[in-house]
Amino acid sequence: MATETLNTAANESPPNITGDTNPPENCVTVSHSSPDPKPNPSGVVDEQGEKRKRSEFETETDEKTASVNLLWKTSLCSHFRRTGAACSHGETCKYAHGEEELRIRPDNTWDPTSDKAKKLQLEKGGKVKHSEECSDSVLDKCFVNIPVKWSSGELQSFLNDQGVEYKSARTKHGMFVGFVSFETVEQVKTAVEKLQGKPIGSKKPLKIVDAVPRSFERNVKPSLVSNNQDTLESDDMIEDGGLVNEDSTPGSSVMKGRSARDVVTSLADMSYADQLELKKKNITQTLRKLAQHARKACPHGVTQPDWIVKSREIGGLACKLEGIIESPLVNGYRNKCEFTVGHSLQGKPTVGFSLGNFREGVTAVEEPLDCPNASRISCKYAEAFQNFLQNSTFPIWDRMTNTGFWRQLTVREGRRQGNISEADNESNIAEVLLMVQISSTGFDSEAINVELEKMAEAFVATASTNSPSLPLTALVVQDHQGISNVAPADAPLRSLPLIKSEAAAEAMIQDYINNLRFFISPTAFFQVNTLAAEKLYALAGDWACLGPNTLLFDVCCGTGTIGLTLANRVGMVVGIEMNASAVADANRNAEINGINNCRFVCSKAEDVMGSLLKEYLTKEPASNSGKEEETSAPKDKSPDTEDSKMHHFDNVVAIVDPPRAGLHPTVIKALRTHSGLKRLVYISCNPESLMANAIELCTPSANLEKGNNKTRGWNRNKTPASLARQRAKSMPASDPFQPVKAMAVDLFPHTPHCELVMLLER
Repeated sequence: MATETLNTAANESPPNITGDTNPPENCVTVSHSSPDPKPNPSGVVDEQGEKRKRSEFETETDEKTASVNLLWKTSLCSHFRRTGAACSHGETCKYAHGEEELRIRPDNTWDPTSDKAKKLQLEKGGKVKHSEECSDSVLDKCFVNIPVKWSSGELQSFLNDQGVEYKSARTKHGMFVGFVSFETVEQVKTAVEKLQGKPIGSKKPLKIVDAVPRSFERNVKPSLVSNNQDTLESDDMIEDGGLVNEDSTPGSSVMKGRSARDVVTSLADMSYADQLELKKKNITQTLRKLAQHARKACPHGVTQPDWIVKSREIGGLACKLEGIIESPLVNGYRNKCEFTVGHSLQGKPTVGFSLGNFREGVTAVEEPLDCPNASRISCKYAEAFQNFLQNSTFPIWDRMTNTGFWRQLTVREGRRQGNISEADNESNIAEVLLMVQISSTGFDSEAINVELEKMAEAFVATASTNSPSLPLTALVVQDHQGISNVAPADAPLRSLPLIKSEAAAEAMIQDYINNLRFFISPTAFFQVNTLAAEKLYALAGDWACLGPNTLLFDVCCGTGTIGLTLANRVGMVVGIEMNASAVADANRNAEINGINNCRFVCSKAEDVMGSLLKEYLTKEPASNSGKEEETSAPKDKSPDTEDSKMHHFDNVVAIVDPPRAGLHPTVIKALRTHSGLKRLVYISCNPESLMANAIELCTPSANLEKGNNKTRGWNRNKTPASLARQRAKSMPASDPFQPVKAMAVDLFPHTPHCELVMLLER
């Protein structure tokens, strides 16, 4: 005889009020001999497996059990709420199918979707929101059931054709809703009368409901203290489908209690040991997600690689996490700080960090004095610039109107050679480069020159009068007209003389990594934590298994720091970088350090990676005709090495250190499809982008037939990992890499970020 437990409260879609996923208490245990009995919602099963009616005793027992269970029928059935009818479970359902069945909850409250709860709320003076409504807004409406493919222009054309007046209208990509803002109540009434229930596009009736503000917009609206210190309010901004609440100010609940310290260094109040443990936990979760996504990305009919199968043996991780390397400096470690120019909550011109992002409607700026990652020297220069702006006749950049002059201050510091402790960190800063970002559009050039001269005098005075004096090597002005402070690489730069009688100093400072000297231009990439970067590069070199017969590709090389620090351990280094000034720095750094086995290519990695791999991974040496092998790679200055020697490398390794967005799909494809590349060390400041890139690099090929590509129609709203899973299925036939091990390196104490190094092999 087998024993089976029949759940009399069958699985219903709404969750249990307590969050408990176990079956309810009122379940019936019966014995039967039938191998495949079927539950009977209205009764029980007898010993012969036949249905029979409940006895009066059983009904009475169930009622007593229900009365004991305090959560019995305290919520309305989801099926009942949707259709107004009882669900298929009938009387055995643990959820109520009408107001008469609904019971009060243990905390003396009612289901908020019930009529009783709504009535009580109205009696207290509240306003009940219906399920399809989103807010109490009168002039901001959400149009539901419009065609998914409609653009904002098509929605506007539709409204114009229907004779509906409105203030603004926009759609959300990939959604069947539009957001329309009206100027008067009369316009709203007219739109509702003409359009409510009207079938369009998909033939579904159009619904007009109130638009819900997103969570952060319920308490804040985009606003800014203007140059005349009056509050400047924006025009009912609509962003990503949410409408801004107009009953709040920048100092309201979103800003309440928020400081630059909280925004920039959110972990500053934790001990450093706890910070490291938290980061290690987050990296572990990323490695677990990588294994999960890679498993889903494996094509049907293709055997899963060993690393996915074995991931179950190490807690579901894609590879073993070796640990996390601490930062030698915990406070004041940044050698580069970018300070925003704006207004404080009180309307004072301020140089510091933003208290939030523009999407939140936050434009206020606070001084950086309480941020432990910024050095005292950088904060001193920020304070000096702020004092100068108090009397400047040129306006501060207004993010709401995209007008103004002063935008940003960047402070770059160069340290002396040798080991540095936290105690003497400041005294080891030998050089400082200041870069001030402006927007010169609409301003007289002569007046600009006069103002910039005054600014230079103010910086020099601050440096000389401070005790001890502050280093000041170069002052540069960057002219940028864009909306964001992130300027393109070719934005004009202008060096200013620090003393009137002297020429402007060279716009460059120097720093040291592994006893190598590096010159750094104003916009070139250089790791912000120099001492931790030394540990990072040493780890990458150790994992790459370098040797005299190794060819090292340094992808996204910046000023060449990785390749140059490892050049003495390999036969040759080929660096790829799109920033021209960084490539110039890399060539200069190679020259001043006496390194002659490095070549740096100025181009986007996705444009030249394939041709460079072909050039250096060719098995046959170059022809004896003396002519250079034709490739699409630019003919950059190369070391004095004959072509015939370039191809004789037993070990080819790539180290990639991409920006936060990760590697371009073309670069991934080039790395993946060149079988001569056996080892890849991936350094990432964004574990999410590493996870997406690793999915494409480490997932087996699908060998799709031509014309049978099932990855078309990608949705740009998908996560990077989901898109990577789709791209992986169309990867050309090639041997995938496999993750071997990973290590975290903390370059950013007091923040949630850290570098993740992963070794991939095949």
